[in-house]
Amino acid sequence: MSSEIEPHILIVDDARDIREPLGQYLRKQGFRTRLAANAAEARKAIGEAAINLVVLDVMMPGEDGLSLCRWLVARGGTPVILLTAMADETDRIVGLELGADDYLVKPFNPRELLARIRAVLRRVPPVAAPVKSGRRRFGDWVHDAGAQRIMRGDGQELALTSGENRLLAIFLDHPQTVLTRARLLDLTVGRAAKPYDRAIDNQVARLRRKLEADAASPLLLVTEWGGGYRLAVDVDDAGSAERS
Repeated sequence: MSSEIEPHILIVDDARDIREPLGQYLRKQGFRTRLAANAAEARKAIGEAAINLVVLDVMMPGEDGLSLCRWLVARGGTPVILLTAMADETDRIVGLELGADDYLVKPFNPRELLARIRAVLRRVPPVAAPVKSGRRRFGDWVHDAGAQRIMRGDGQELALTSGENRLLAIFLDHPQTVLTRARLLDLTVGRAAKPYDRAIDNQVARLRRKLEADAASPLLLVTEWGGGYRLAVDVDDAGSAERS
């Protein structure tokens, strides 16, 4: 068994009899999968999770696959494999020109798609979750993601490394939620992560030294034994409430 966290594949196809069996097949091959019936569901999925590759049907009602492919490429290049109809040579050409990594003609053999997925994943960099911009308050601190810093009401201001900034943003996205080490690795460094990688523990320790009054007895980033880590305070938009 590979020591890597399983890549996360998003399957976007309006045909249930294609996306659901394909999702089951890829899960049996060691991938994690998420299914979307249309472009709107796909956009929501990509906003919620670190997706390593998108299998995308071109012909869908509403926003078609080429439009969604264009959006994916523009936002940072999540790898895309297009599924096209036999007669749609123009769509295949346009899709590749837009930046799709590969295409497969329907009907297709799932084993061939599996081989193409593996080939694309071998040549693309890992995917990490995007850091949301804006300012959010948690406890006595305000996180300014765009400036990579944290600020406190007493005027204290500390710079964050890019890794600390990303990790803190993930905790702020999931307040009061236990996040396992594997999940945090998935969201921060994607499929290149190893389950035994201690990078998360080291980054949490560094964040605690900046955030906590006593890093040895943390009150903000707490350890859940056997589970992972949890941000133990609520989060608000920094502009939504005045500090009392």
